[in-house]
Amino acid sequence: METIQVVLDKKLLLAADKAARRMKANRSALVRDALREHLRRLEIRMKENRDREAYIKQPQDENEAQLWTTVAAWPEE
Repeated sequence: METIQVVLDKKLLLAADKAARRMKANRSALVRDALREHLRRLEIRMKENRDREAYIKQPQDENEAQLWTTVAAWPEE
């Protein structure tokens, strides 16, 4: 692991310390977990935007959606 320096305002630092205590973790673990989660969400958002832009460029036609109804049918109970 690498050691870095991060500057936080006092209110954010206090909130981070409080959250770390609740999680029974240290500040570094809290920041690592938060950063991992943030990066995961950014990746999802980028993929969603990419897909949205692709559908805007080439919209789905009405017949294409109908093809999936047989594949996505719920099984009998």
